[in-house]
Amino acid sequence: MEARNTHKRIIRMKDLPSKTGFQPSTIYELISKGKFPAPFKLIPGGRAAGWFENTVDDWMMAQAKCHDLVNSQ
Repeated sequence: MEARNTHKRIIRMKDLPSKTGFQPSTIYELISKGKFPAPFKLIPGGRAAGWFENTVDDWMMAQAKCHDLVNSQ
């Protein structure tokens, strides 16, 4: 049985460049093209937005798998 961390950390845009290697402008462009998960509002009607860290981690793993599939052909 696998132990699963149920703690959900919210990360903000300021954290994403060091995590993904992309600048905010690139992240916003990817979001607008539907190629990166959109953030959610931390408070309904508020300005602050963020991502669950596991959502970003899952996106990065999917990108790595896609990259591996393309390079293996």
